[in-house]
Parts: sequence; C-alpha cells; structure tokens
Amino acid sequence: MSKTSDHDSAGDSVCVVMPTYDERENLRGTLSGIRWFEPQVDVLVVDDSSPDGTGDLADEMAHADGHIHVLHRREKQGLGPAYLAGFEWALQRGYDIVCEMDMDGSHRPADLVRLLDAMRRDRVVDLVIGSRRVRSGGTQGWPWYRDLISRGGSWYARAMLGVGVRDMTAGFRAYRAPMLRRVTRDVVRSNGYVFQIDMTRRVAAEGGRVVEVPILFMQRTRGRSKMDSEIVREAMVRVTQWGLERRFTGRAGEKGSSSPRE
Repeated sequence: MSKTSDHDSAGDSVCVVMPTYDERENLRGTLSGIRWFEPQVDVLVVDDSSPDGTGDLADEMAHADGHIHVLHRREKQGLGPAYLAGFEWALQRGYDIVCEMDMDGSHRPADLVRLLDAMRRDRVVDLVIGSRRVRSGGTQGWPWYRDLISRGGSWYARAMLGVGVRDMTAGFRAYRAPMLRRVTRDVVRSNGYVFQIDMTRRVAAEGGRVVEVPILFMQRTRGRSKMDSEIVREAMVRVTQWGLERRFTGRAGEKGSSSPRE
C-alpha cells in the first residue's frame, strides 16, 4: 500500500479522534504510523488525565507537529464521552470527515487509508466501518473468548436492531461531518463499546449509507485492555432496550442502508 492515498486531491479535511488513557507506550508509534500513511490528516488526542503522562507526551508531540492536537479532560469518563468531546471539537473546526481510531495499536494506520479511500470513492457514503467481519477482514492474536464475545455481540445487535452491519461493535470508523452532526444532535449517553452500536443505529435511523471495508484487528502488545464485564453487561442491557423499542415503536434504524464491501 502506498504511503499516501489519492484523497488529498478531493480537498476533504480529516480529523482522527483518538481517546487515550494510559497509552504513553503506544503514542509515538501509532501517531508516527498515521503521519506516515496519511500525512495530510489531523489527529486529536483526547486524554482523560492519564496518570502515566500520556497527555504530557501528546503535548510535546503536538508542539513539534502542527497536525497533532490534544484535548485534555479532567478525569476518566469512558469511551463514549471521550469520543463525543472529540467529535464536538472537530465539528466546531469544520472538518469534513471525522474518524475514530484506537491508540493501542489494534487499528493499523495502513488501514486508515482504506477507510478514507472508500469514503472518497463514493460521496454518498455517510459512514465507513473498518470491519473484522467481512471477507478479507479478521483479527490477529485475539484469545478465542474475546473473539466469541465480539462476534456474539454483533450478531445480537443485528438481530435486535435490524441493522445489516456485520461488525456492529467496530471502533475504527470514518463519518461524514453532516451525518455526524445529525446523529449527535440528541444526547448520546452510551459508554463503553456499546457506544459504537448506538452510533451505528443512529446513522441507520437517519437513512445513512454505511459501508464496511476489511481490516486486520491486532491484539495490543503494550498496555492494558479496557474491556471488562461491566462493559459487556452495559451493551447487552442497552441493545435489549433498543430492540424492544424497535419492536413496539418501530424506531431503531430500519430506514438505514448498509453495503459491506469485500
């Protein structure tokens, strides 16, 4: 894959939002990879006052590179609120495309090119998801039980919400700004990884077009995973609530369209 994609000529401005908490070990490598493959995009590091000094190192890198920005938050409040704060920052500054990406190395910077190219190729696409569940996508180094939880969670969300996205819990995404404004105009209270399901169903409910492109999701090699049983429980409870709401009120995302791309 080439160092840069052909999207620069499209004139779209891109902000990659990356929440962090104790990710100092991964910061330099991940940001350097993004800057190599997509040197024109901006990155916003959203740090929840990491005790390991992630925010301080991010500030140093931002001082040396004008494409890197840092948003400091006073305390750890979870994945969903961190992304929403980053989205607000990016939308206020007029970016055309806003991405989600993990800092822990599980999302490969090379795959960011795939997401952005897919969005540039089709101007009516509202959301591109880096998917582990379409052909040529997958995981590497994951324990079997985590893969089972991920697959089961996506299957359950699809069944309950009637949304045809294969990887409902994926956190590697690119949103077109107008759609992102629409789906966040109402309060989003989801936290943890159910935040991704919530955002997907909101895009679908708005009639948005969703495309999945294959990525290889890597097991982190540094730092500690934030996944725990409470996050899984939250997802099950909320998806069940939304599914029941869909059944009895017809409001859960059935207007949306999705198109897996292999």
